[in-house]
Amino acid sequence: MKRFLLIGLGALSLALGIVGIFLPLLPTTPFLLLTATLWLRSSERLYAWLLAHRQLGPYIRTFREHRAIPLRAKIYALALLWGTMLYCIFGLFASCRWMQALLAVLLVGITWHICSYRTLRAPKSPEK
Repeated sequence: MKRFLLIGLGALSLALGIVGIFLPLLPTTPFLLLTATLWLRSSERLYAWLLAHRQLGPYIRTFREHRAIPLRAKIYALALLWGTMLYCIFGLFASCRWMQALLAVLLVGITWHICSYRTLRAPKSPEK
């Protein structure tokens, strides 16, 4: 029973991680790391599939190996985050001051969290 619960929770966190790729307020990497942890404890086959996945595997392997976020991912995440949040603050919630303040605090907190991780830069190719 425990095994099926862990597999189900892993599937849920995987779905949230995939949604997080497209929604800047929902983080991708933490959900994928949670999926990896849950599946490591419940299904070697699913864990191996996740690490070998062409699109999702690099998120997990990079973070586990380097404790860093690739520069491109940081820029993409911050650009989407700021664009979405500023639209919400000044567009959707223009007349609701407490919501603007809450979103501004979230914006600063999430930005700080993303920036607190080291930046993984692509290795320079050797000159010919």
